[in-house]
Amino acid sequence: MKRKVKVDYARWIFVLPAMIIVGALLIYPIFSSLYYSMTTKHLIRPMYDFVGLANYQDVLTDPDFFKAFFHSIIWTIASLAGQIFIGFTAALCVNRVRHLKGVYRTLMIIPWAFPSIVIALSWKWILNGVSGFIPNMLVQLGICNELPQFLSDSSIVFLTLVMINIWFGAPMIMINVLSALQTIPQDQYEAAQIDGASKGQQFLHITFPHIKVVVGLLVVLRTIWIFNNFDIIYLLTGGGPADKTMTVPIYAYNMGWGTKMLGKSSAVTILLLMFLLLVCFIYFAIIAKWEKEEK
Repeated sequence: MKRKVKVDYARWIFVLPAMIIVGALLIYPIFSSLYYSMTTKHLIRPMYDFVGLANYQDVLTDPDFFKAFFHSIIWTIASLAGQIFIGFTAALCVNRVRHLKGVYRTLMIIPWAFPSIVIALSWKWILNGVSGFIPNMLVQLGICNELPQFLSDSSIVFLTLVMINIWFGAPMIMINVLSALQTIPQDQYEAAQIDGASKGQQFLHITFPHIKVVVGLLVVLRTIWIFNNFDIIYLLTGGGPADKTMTVPIYAYNMGWGTKMLGKSSAVTILLLMFLLLVCFIYFAIIAKWEKEEK
């Protein structure tokens, strides 16, 4: 005798609105970009032809693309390393503060609280090569003989953007790591102190094992956000001077809105998506291994 299986349709009805929104905002753009990347789609000309992988071939043989990709890699590694180091150190320091901890957390989260456009325009004003506060202060203190051009000197502009991005993103790392630190049972530290464990040993065997999964997830998220970062770089330098700060997102933007070649621009975005999926796959494999070790 066959047994009837009762299907609970209520849960699907409740989930359906969210699935529709995700499909409209995520799935459709991905597949439309994938389709346009195989065509000669132009933002001005209405007619276009299907060209297969020709756009990918053009992009992958363009030296400017690999130059932008190299800049994106350096931009991501340098910014992520700085944000992790400063955010992690700040979290450890604030976690040991006994008084006014809320005040310190509020002050340190300020850079992350402002929109990126406000951050970019504020730094553009501060670093202005004529009337900027920092260039004039460096000259008055005798550190520089002339006003440094932080945003137009090709030798220092990339480092300047990296420092701004570290300042902007480190507070988010700090808040999340601090939250993870506060979940560690204090009796483990007390037991380690009784056994004579040093501060370094306590960090390696108690602190880091408890927060490494959180740090791993932060690395995944920040890698995606930093590599895809567009607004700060574009608002401060626009990819210049002489393409010294040209990254893949700005390269794709210039391809789409500069030359109006939406097909090639879509090919760049699909290549970017494939690269980030590969990076995320490696990260999640490492995190999954950590989680198995904890069990």
